[in-house]
Amino acid sequence: MQEPMSIEGYDLLIEEFKFLLEVEKPKVAQEKLVAAALGDRSENADYQAAKEKLRHIDKRLFYLNSMIQKSQIIDPSRLSHERVSFGSSVKIVNLQTDEEESYTICGVMESEPEHGLISVHSPLARALLGKEVADQLKVQLPNAKKEYEVLEICYKNIFSLKKNIRKKSDFSFH
Repeated sequence: MQEPMSIEGYDLLIEEFKFLLEVEKPKVAQEKLVAAALGDRSENADYQAAKEKLRHIDKRLFYLNSMIQKSQIIDPSRLSHERVSFGSSVKIVNLQTDEEESYTICGVMESEPEHGLISVHSPLARALLGKEVADQLKVQLPNAKKEYEVLEICYKNIFSLKKNIRKKSDFSFH
């Protein structure tokens, strides 16, 4: 299954993959060698810690590689957004409570549900895709079935809305 993501999301994925592969993994491998030279590996905490870090790095590299292989880069700024699509920012109203909610549909790696950035695979995003202004939708959420009406659809850059953009310092395993 393909994983849609923005250009910036893809670039960040590649940046983390390269950092782990070219910087972090060789550094931790060297730490492991130094610790191994100190003697008995079975009771060597530094050796065991380095070994564990390498295991975590390898798991993360495997996951990132999988996401890179499945990635489908989409430039949402080039889409019309007359209908809800990847990258659309959508204002909806809950028909039971009259509360307005705003969401932007993005890729799994870019999502921050607590900030309104929801994965294209989430139940709400799947229900919204293809809808136009004034369309109504029903969505089965984990704890309730909700009804909404689409009030507004526009485009806002996904990364301008993100609050937690990972940096190189976040890629390291401490």
